[in-house]
Amino acid sequence: MSDRKSLQDYYPSRYEVPILIIASAILQAVALSLPLFTVEKSVFWRHWKNSYSVFTGCVGLWRDEEHVLAAVIFFFSIVFPAVKLAALWLIWDAKLGERRRNWILHWLGLLGKWSMLDVFVVAVIVVAAKMETLTRVEPQVGIYVFGVSVFLSMLTTMHVSWLARRSMSFWSKVLSA
Repeated sequence: MSDRKSLQDYYPSRYEVPILIIASAILQAVALSLPLFTVEKSVFWRHWKNSYSVFTGCVGLWRDEEHVLAAVIFFFSIVFPAVKLAALWLIWDAKLGERRRNWILHWLGLLGKWSMLDVFVVAVIVVAAKMETLTRVEPQVGIYVFGVSVFLSMLTTMHVSWLARRSMSFWSKVLSA
């Protein structure tokens, strides 16, 4: 008998896990496309009003030659969340040995500590823009959806990690008996 099992094999009636992963993915996709905030700037008789999403913010930073900041936001706001959810799906659905599953969970845990970096950067941008005297920044619905998507993704990761640890301790007790 192979020791390679998916978490779904251990918990066939736990439907909340795929639902949480899919809901997190949908929320993240929606959050990336919605405007996070609108910036209004007035200088004498000229008036500008622009809305920024995560994606348009990254593109704007890249165009303004802020390559490092654009790359950091792109990685932590777009790439990492997608990879994280793909890894959670892999842990849930793929038949992995305990060592491989633990290795993936270990790296998700290490990188997950940085998952609020993107929310922090957005908050700093809003505060910095509000400090200019002729600038007005208005949060939009995207910032709230984005925060909820990050939070749901973190909860999903904690839940899958808990199930993985629980399956290891259960089966180690059964096998040692």
